[in-house]
Amino acid sequence: MIILVIDAQGGGIGRQLVLSVKQALPDVEILAVGTNAAATAAMLKAGASSAATGENAVIVCSRKADIIAGPIGIVIADSMLGEITPKMALAVAQSSAKRVLIPFSHCDNIIAGTETASTTELIQKAVTEVQKLCVAS
Repeated sequence: MIILVIDAQGGGIGRQLVLSVKQALPDVEILAVGTNAAATAAMLKAGASSAATGENAVIVCSRKADIIAGPIGIVIADSMLGEITPKMALAVAQSSAKRVLIPFSHCDNIIAGTETASTTELIQKAVTEVQKLCVAS
């Protein structure tokens, strides 16, 4: 089972997600891909099994993953202050992997109903979904 965690900007959400998945599922392979070196480094430091950076890494790793997890912006072209390219969003959206998307309202994308949940709560809900997917396969 390969879990791909994708993040941008400073990698804070990806870092928290990697840490939480690693605690919940210590034996799974977590592949981290950042849109920039800072995001990648944060996820690698959090315990990702391996990591890469950039558009082509997102495209290639999206084909290999069983589960893709990250902020909802990873499927929205030009989101995350422009760090998610149209090719990245398309690769994630077209992947045969199951996607666990964390609903954040940022960068002109407003997700109704998220205003009451904390980042910690959203990440924990995402980890619960990843655990369900790992058990089901």
